[in-house]
Amino acid sequence: MADLDALVQAARAVAARAYAPYSKFRVGAAILDADGRTHVGCNVESASYGLTLCAERNAIFSAIAAGAPRPFSAIALTCLDGACTPCGACRQIISEHLPADAPVQIDGGEQYSVADLLPHAFRLSEV
Repeated sequence: MADLDALVQAARAVAARAYAPYSKFRVGAAILDADGRTHVGCNVESASYGLTLCAERNAIFSAIAAGAPRPFSAIALTCLDGACTPCGACRQIISEHLPADAPVQIDGGEQYSVADLLPHAFRLSEV
């Protein structure tokens, strides 16, 4: 079982480095790979909001870029400036890179499975 508390702590640490000058809404995410290593990402905003990258996608894309072994087994999310769950785009990306039963731990105690967050995701195949 994943150490979800450690993932939340890693998400908090990276959220402090988020670049959010427009929304002031700092988000951090941490993902656990198949070897038990943690990969992190924070939100990075742009004045052109469509170019903004969410923390969850940043963490998953960073893990992939680092050659992290799959399947990813858990993800944790924190919003330093308020409560949150992943946006729709992040839910889709999460569903493509974590198994449907993988935990999605939200800082503050809420936990969901990937399938809870996006029950009818577009998927080419099972992770």
